[in-house]
Amino acid sequence: MIRGNAAGPARASAARQTVFVVDDDPDIREALSGLLRSIDLACAAFASVAEFLAAPRPLGAGCLVVDVRLPGVSGLEFQGQLSALGIDLPMILMTGHGDIPMTVKAMKAGAVDFLAKPFREQDLLDAIGTALARDAVQRSAHAALDDLKADYETLTAREREVMAQVTAGLMNKQVAGNLGLSEITVKIHRGHVMRKMKARSLADLVRSAEALGVSHAGGAPTR
Repeated sequence: MIRGNAAGPARASAARQTVFVVDDDPDIREALSGLLRSIDLACAAFASVAEFLAAPRPLGAGCLVVDVRLPGVSGLEFQGQLSALGIDLPMILMTGHGDIPMTVKAMKAGAVDFLAKPFREQDLLDAIGTALARDAVQRSAHAALDDLKADYETLTAREREVMAQVTAGLMNKQVAGNLGLSEITVKIHRGHVMRKMKARSLADLVRSAEALGVSHAGGAPTR
């Protein structure tokens, strides 16, 4: 199933990371679990997608290593269901019966790698290292967006209107005319927005508005 000697991908990054293995072959599950634990990576192994979905999952970082041919829901089908199931984990697919169209389909759908059995241990570990790094980036981006949403919630309705129009490129005088305010009042509201949104510049504020999906009409964020 796996060949060659493993040299761990990065032990320092292993804390609180779990590799979820889904394969109906107990020998493969045992081999992969032993390999991953030998480099201090937590591993949870399952015989089917249904078994994986029925089990509680840690909230920390992780990735999926899934066999393409499984009883019930196949690995490829499971890959297509991740978003609908609310699972945001990078996936590595493995198979003993792969072909080029299957590989292309998996990679286009976002798989980190598609490994044909038998594969070298190091190839799997490299793919897992890439998957865990991708997961860390995704989690960091989600956390940053959550912080932006929390900051946006502190704005008053008027401040949101000002933010929407300022980030649309309007000058203070134009915003004042649109909202029926004095220019000095707009400047005060703009200052409050900059402080609450932790924006050091207008460019920062524009990036925050884009990330939140704030409409130029001052409506609620779309993200």
